[in-house]
Amino acid sequence: MFPYAIETFSADEEDILRRYVTNLDQPVYALVNLPEVVKGALFARYSRSHKSLRRLFLDEFVGELDISGDASVDATVGLKRAEELYEKVFFEYGDDSVAQLGGVHLACEQASNVLTKVLEWGRLMAYLEQSTRYIAYNQRLTTGHYRYFRDPGLLDSPLGARYVGDMDRMFDSYGELLDEAVAWLAVRHPRQAGDSDFVHRQAIRAKGLDAIRGLLPAGSLSNVGIYGTGQSYEMLLVRMRSHPLPEARAYADLMLEELRKVIPSFLQRVDRPDRGGAWSEYLAANRAATIERVVDLLPDLVTPEHDVPGGPAGSPSVALVDFDPDGEDKVVAAICAPQTQRSEADVLDAVRRLGAEEKRSILMAYVGDRSNRRHRPGRAFERTDYRFDVVTDYGAFRDMQRHRILTIEWQALGTALGYDVPEVVEEAGLSSGYVASMERSRELAEALREDFPEQSAYAVALAYRIRYSMQMNAREAMHVLELRSSPQGHASYRWVAQEMHRQIGNVAGHRLIADVMQHVDFGVEDLERLEAERRAEQRRSGLAAVADPPSL
Repeated sequence: MFPYAIETFSADEEDILRRYVTNLDQPVYALVNLPEVVKGALFARYSRSHKSLRRLFLDEFVGELDISGDASVDATVGLKRAEELYEKVFFEYGDDSVAQLGGVHLACEQASNVLTKVLEWGRLMAYLEQSTRYIAYNQRLTTGHYRYFRDPGLLDSPLGARYVGDMDRMFDSYGELLDEAVAWLAVRHPRQAGDSDFVHRQAIRAKGLDAIRGLLPAGSLSNVGIYGTGQSYEMLLVRMRSHPLPEARAYADLMLEELRKVIPSFLQRVDRPDRGGAWSEYLAANRAATIERVVDLLPDLVTPEHDVPGGPAGSPSVALVDFDPDGEDKVVAAICAPQTQRSEADVLDAVRRLGAEEKRSILMAYVGDRSNRRHRPGRAFERTDYRFDVVTDYGAFRDMQRHRILTIEWQALGTALGYDVPEVVEEAGLSSGYVASMERSRELAEALREDFPEQSAYAVALAYRIRYSMQMNAREAMHVLELRSSPQGHASYRWVAQEMHRQIGNVAGHRLIADVMQHVDFGVEDLERLEAERRAEQRRSGLAAVADPPSL
């Protein structure tokens, strides 16, 4: 059993929780017997709170709900009637298609940031993850430990004491530098006229958390809310059961146990040796065989190109490595084709004979007046693709990885590509403490690498860089680049989005496509969250006015 911090509840709280969650003492549990809007709101709140979902529900949601009608329900003992019903449906209709129609909200708590990337791999699921931009990670668990994963095999090894000691010191440094950064930022950015103390404090704290988050190791614990269908969960669990990280395999067992309390028949195949077991073995064998072939045939490429703590050799980068020179013509042809009675080849030939302004006029008619970034044109923009080779810090990668409709793959997390020291850290005079913690991270990861190659990633701080590839069509690029360049975004991934946009226009030469991505933001923000906090306060004021209208 992996070590998780168990949360305790009063007898009255347990009585309430039993109606709505599938267990009271494990890090994975499903939500049942609640309206969809409540489950969605719970997950949304989850991403910006240090509390567990059970505690959030008790503290902030129960008071607004009528729970009297659910008094006889006990979700912790499973749903036998549902199992009988699903068995009948499966027998009549078959499992693959029906398994797409039943969904579950699953709370996955105390998962390392390494594991969260495994959990969030599937395209056809929805995720909300605890944010390092709103929560200080120096708050301890109920056990008194800092919030990082403690792998049992690692802790029982001769390196266990060093792992705990170095990780504790990394969290100590994070807490100390966060307080100093926030204090410096409060002086650097005094409250502006019209802003409340609350708005100012929130914006300053968010800036401080952004600046210092790079000190957190990838073993830091996070909470993830997942919504998916039975079929999506089956695919996720089969992959997790084949994963080389012990935490992923153990967590898959916890997830399967809880999911079977809600959608049991959808997951019958996962641990059957001849079905899910054979599938997991297939994935594991392919991974091992691929690694063996690459190491044998390309030995010079499997060792790090650089092995320095920072500097130019490990600079962040974005490179457009593959695109279609005829991509814009193909997009215009895809716009025209449904309106004609000819083959796409004929349409493309005709489009190529048009002048530049004629092509632009067709494209602009299709795009229309995009008054905000959510107004996106149709699937004709999926006709051309861009593939980027990207090197950023792991923190930025975590945000970019959440875009799942595109193709994103990444290399192993390590320290060879160096790290970034944020400008705020340098300007505040905190560089020496920051660098010292980064060096501790590097030395610990290197010490773990030989005996614990998978678990060594836990020690790598989020400021260390990782290389990954992102391939997306023009429609997805519009969504990603406009969203990730927005003023309230973290500077590290805003730069990635801005650079991708430049290269689509200048390197690929797709200037028409780049031009219609008009909501890519190239502005520079000192306090990224200030405008967002102002808007949030205005919304809260508006809701309060509606709830308590002035008397006549």
